[in-house]
Amino acid sequence: MRLRNNPKAKELIENHREIVLKTDEPFDLKNIFTQDQPLRIEIGMGKGDFIIEMAKRYPQINFIGIEKYDSVLVAALKKLIDEEPLPNLRLMCFDAAHLQELFPAHSIEKIYLNFSDPWPKSKHDKRRLTYRSYLRIYELLLKEGGDIEFKTDNRGLFEFSLVSMNQYPMDFKDICLDLHHADGYEDNIMTEYERKFSPFGPIYKIQANFR
Repeated sequence: MRLRNNPKAKELIENHREIVLKTDEPFDLKNIFTQDQPLRIEIGMGKGDFIIEMAKRYPQINFIGIEKYDSVLVAALKKLIDEEPLPNLRLMCFDAAHLQELFPAHSIEKIYLNFSDPWPKSKHDKRRLTYRSYLRIYELLLKEGGDIEFKTDNRGLFEFSLVSMNQYPMDFKDICLDLHHADGYEDNIMTEYERKFSPFGPIYKIQANFR
């Protein structure tokens, strides 16, 4: 827990505001990126492997990686400092429960939720990133036809998310029960967590959008 208040992390972030966005006022997306392109975000990016690789593969799309704790965000930041600049990628340290305060309504094409904290106790269900209060935020932020892509290795969170999305209601575009052993997912980009834990069980995936 002490890492979440690491002063060195805060200093590194302040020294690289060309990569890490300030979150003290609502975003004007035209001032964030040099190119006016579709925007996708990852909520809970961890050490950044997924969002960095996405930005490299798809330069025609803008990406923002979001992490709640600055001590985690700096792991992704350090990777970007050591590489060639990615003009289509920015990072931000922020709580997903308040994203609607920063992003314009209907400004995002896709939201990625990769290996979110499962919060396994039933009394903590409101903290899960697929709980209905979060789904309301995503619905406000996504463009018409935009969708959510969700991956987890946690069966309980997968089942909860299916029910939560279905009851919201949302439409399912894809449900996969074993991502790494199914056909048609050869372009899957793994997170650092995914690489570490996929040998121990299936990876579940959901792609869904709002009605």
